[in-house]
Amino acid sequence: MGFEQLAELRERLRAQAEQSKPSKPKRAAAKKQRREPVSPEVEIIWRLQKHFPLAFPRNPAPKVPLKQGIFEDAQQHLDTLGVTGEQLKQAIGAWCQGGRYWACLVENAERVDLQGQAAGQVTAAQALYARKLASRRSREQGQERRAKRPRPATPAAPDAANETGASSIES
Repeated sequence: MGFEQLAELRERLRAQAEQSKPSKPKRAAAKKQRREPVSPEVEIIWRLQKHFPLAFPRNPAPKVPLKQGIFEDAQQHLDTLGVTGEQLKQAIGAWCQGGRYWACLVENAERVDLQGQAAGQVTAAQALYARKLASRRSREQGQERRAKRPRPATPAAPDAANETGASSIES
């Protein structure tokens, strides 16, 4: 085939491809299609971050220690958030799990309420407990990584008895 024929073939194929393509959806619909499904807790955390940004800061900002009893305060806003009490409880539980939250629980750190106002301090016992949880999680993750890692094949060690036995037979 000559260059002209290849160019013509390319143009025909391009035209066929454009005809077979569905019309492009609007941007909002395209974003929804591309977005991976997330757990309900994450959806509710997004709502909490929108309504209470000082208590539930977005990443990369560090998390802040929440007031003890924050769930009871947040229950007053169930209608605003559009969630049930059980969903809210699960979302706050998910927020308070993990290294990012445990890292903010240091002794004498200020706890905050929904509006970001000081509402108590982290005690030494609470800080110690958070460190224990974090170290346990890192230890478990290390064990999981080691278990998943393929083990290298160990070369067979030469049998010392065979080497000495073979030489004595030959003598």
